[in-house]
Amino acid sequence: MSYAIYIGKNHSRTGHAWLGGYGDEPSSHWLEIVPRASHPAGATIEVGVGPDADMPGVRTSIPQVPQTARHMRVSYSYYKGVPAPITNGGVNEHGVAVRDVWSSSRAELVAMTPKDQTGPNYSDLARIVLERARTAREAVDICAALIADHGESTYGGNSHLFADAGEAWVMIQFAGGQGLWVAERLGPDSIRASRPGYVLEVPVETPGHPDFLWSPNLVGFAQEMGWYSGGPFDANAIYGDGKGRWEGVRWIEAEMTARAARPERIGLEDMTWAVRTERLTGDTAGYGQVVPLLDAPDPAFRMMWHSPTGALAAPFSPVFLGQGVVPPEFGPHRYLTVGEAHRFMDLRKADEADTISIVPQYAEALPSAFQESKRLLYLMQCLGEPALRRVTAVFAARESTIADLVASHLRLAAAGLERGNLDDAIAVLGAFSRAEMLASLTLVQDLVRGLSAEASVLATAGAPGSPRTFTQIW
Repeated sequence: MSYAIYIGKNHSRTGHAWLGGYGDEPSSHWLEIVPRASHPAGATIEVGVGPDADMPGVRTSIPQVPQTARHMRVSYSYYKGVPAPITNGGVNEHGVAVRDVWSSSRAELVAMTPKDQTGPNYSDLARIVLERARTAREAVDICAALIADHGESTYGGNSHLFADAGEAWVMIQFAGGQGLWVAERLGPDSIRASRPGYVLEVPVETPGHPDFLWSPNLVGFAQEMGWYSGGPFDANAIYGDGKGRWEGVRWIEAEMTARAARPERIGLEDMTWAVRTERLTGDTAGYGQVVPLLDAPDPAFRMMWHSPTGALAAPFSPVFLGQGVVPPEFGPHRYLTVGEAHRFMDLRKADEADTISIVPQYAEALPSAFQESKRLLYLMQCLGEPALRRVTAVFAARESTIADLVASHLRLAAAGLERGNLDDAIAVLGAFSRAEMLASLTLVQDLVRGLSAEASVLATAGAPGSPRTFTQIW
């Protein structure tokens, strides 16, 4: 189901906007930093879905651009048969952040989707935006052009939330194979949650409206189908699930609006809470992500806060775009990775790698941050509300301390940049990030050991002939 939340800069304690959220797919997830790349004339990329997808289609090739931007993203291995690796959240060197969130289309649109649909799927659109977009508005334009030129391969309707330092756009792509989409601008006073993504009333009588964009056929097709005959054009009611803002959306938007009204407004701890809260986050959440949308003195200093599985059971750690690599514990592992059951590790040629750090066997010899955090989640669920409160309080305290260190390191890095020492600044930020990511993993493992001991005693006490003592899941 996925989740995104945007906070405009006028609600921020630190004067910049925020974008947070996670992907809701129960397969393996990993963090990666993708370097800037140049591509030869005539280069192409493969997009779309194949015949084995839940809503099948035909894979096709579309042109690649001459240069793609450096970016960091979370990838995962499976959702409804969409070819892996799949992307749904990250930030690029231009400061454009992306979140992908489902947004169900009405049943008639799903039913009329061609079985041989072509064009980029939702993951392709997210990845291409990270590779190409320089602004959030340009992200919408890129997606619109791709859909117009190549179509879109849907799994039943989807949305993206694109954001930069100045504004954000919610874009809904509807099923049906008709190239239908709509986008709404969010500004400095906006607070918007997508779970699912939604756009309500669209001012279709005002072409060129600064806060809305839509496909040329948005109104005409609805009229042809008898779904619209005039008056307010509610995109969700006409083309979506018709439910408007879901209960969870109303709740979190109201909560964040109340926090924004405080003198201190919204800070990092509010954003991590919004991504972590057990009312919206559980076993389905594959990771957590919070991006501060601010102007950076150098693209290498752009950052995000990352948790390797749902933030309910994993602390956030800082990751900087310039650091180049992340610890292999946070990279791809076999745990919950689709297709791994069909092959053996000894079939992968370790002697083809230049360094042990990229040998698949080396990664598998190390703990998986994703899996370790999943172990913690299940222990917390068994032990119930008290364990949940203890663990999340520890995470929040750690993140508060690290936030001050992040600010200090960024100030030092900026001073180094002014003196022409960019490489040294990047090295310091990278070392700091890697150390904190590994420290967060150690913290999770320590908590697992403690809760395991507690659960073991309770499980023994709950053996046959003894009362069950586990607390109900929260």
